[in-house]
Amino acid sequence: MTLIKTSLLNGIAVVIRMLTLLGLNKVLAIYVGPAGYAAIGQFQNAVQMITTFASGAINNGVTKYTAEYYENEEQQRRVWRTAGTIALCGSAITGVVIAAFNEQLASWFLNDRSLGGVFLWFAATLVLFVFNTLCLAILNGKKEIHRYVIANIAGSLFALAITTVMAIQFGLYGALVSLAIYQSLTFFVTLFLTWRAKWFRLSYLVGPVDTQVAKNLAKYTAMALTAAACLPVSHILIRNHLGTTLGWDAAGYWEAMWRLSAAYLMLVTTTLSVYYLPRLSEIDNPLDLKKEILQGYKIILPFAAACGLVVYLLRDLVIRILFTEEFAAMDRLFGWQMLGNTLKIGSWILAYVMLGKAMTRMFILTEVVFSGLFVVSVIFYTHFFGLVGVSIAYASNYAIYWLVMIFMIRGYMGKEMQV
Repeated sequence: MTLIKTSLLNGIAVVIRMLTLLGLNKVLAIYVGPAGYAAIGQFQNAVQMITTFASGAINNGVTKYTAEYYENEEQQRRVWRTAGTIALCGSAITGVVIAAFNEQLASWFLNDRSLGGVFLWFAATLVLFVFNTLCLAILNGKKEIHRYVIANIAGSLFALAITTVMAIQFGLYGALVSLAIYQSLTFFVTLFLTWRAKWFRLSYLVGPVDTQVAKNLAKYTAMALTAAACLPVSHILIRNHLGTTLGWDAAGYWEAMWRLSAAYLMLVTTTLSVYYLPRLSEIDNPLDLKKEILQGYKIILPFAAACGLVVYLLRDLVIRILFTEEFAAMDRLFGWQMLGNTLKIGSWILAYVMLGKAMTRMFILTEVVFSGLFVVSVIFYTHFFGLVGVSIAYASNYAIYWLVMIFMIRGYMGKEMQV
């Protein structure tokens, strides 16, 4: 499967998901407002952290080793059984802990203990949530792009339908509950699609833990847990900083900007995870690796830059169509945010080499350093420039990150060519 073919197939799911996300933006803008957006961002970061810890943070590892052992089905099954057993134990224990401390979690993440029921819903469906992502990781590693696409489309439609109904009926509380459960409901669709494949049996999802497989997956556990801690925590700290210094509406403007960026960049970021991670895992020759990286820069980076330019030029129309007049103040964020998005994609093309080659120490170091630098940069720039400072910090952070990635990946490839 080539980069272009993968992008086109994945593009079907991404376009549908993008449209559903943009539709959800409108629904949420109407029914929860800017301050509600900030709360939704806080909860989604909490979900991201919790599900990563609950799953054992092994999904990227499952994708890598499923692709790497493509010709060895028995070894693939050892990976799946080990991962499934880890995920089952982790999600069951985590679910109990979430249920026990639901009010404290609501107070910490949402500043409102009365929203503890949201975490009870999340705890009750966490096992399904985790196994949905595991099945998607298996489909990705097997390069079953058609099934992967259908599963993602189902998830997008579930998200749109459930969140729309719940937000209209119950406001912010309903929106939060829907975000807690929709991926768990999608599990049944993903499981059915995986079960229909000739190479899959339900018994492959849970079984004895293979010690060597667990050690291999542990490399990805370390990387994913680092990412799960650094990115959401940095965003939570940034929202809290914006909320306490500039007001929670300002935090909501930034969250809306971030969600818009995620929506239009989705084709690029999902192509990186669907095509690049399995592909880079397979490549042993440094020259072939360099060729794949250059291909990404020729195709992916110009596309991301062009999309950013279009969004910037149409920013007033975008705000009116996708949000409401309450969000008009976010227009000042667009310029630096679009530049930052382009720099982000440029750096990520190289950063995926770290994942594909299990460069654990390098990944952990850069995640910790640049997540911390982002928070510090936001505090610094917002002090001098107000709200727009958060987007300036974002762009400057990824400019530095890209330079560091060039230096580090060049060093890695130089060593490989000497071997």
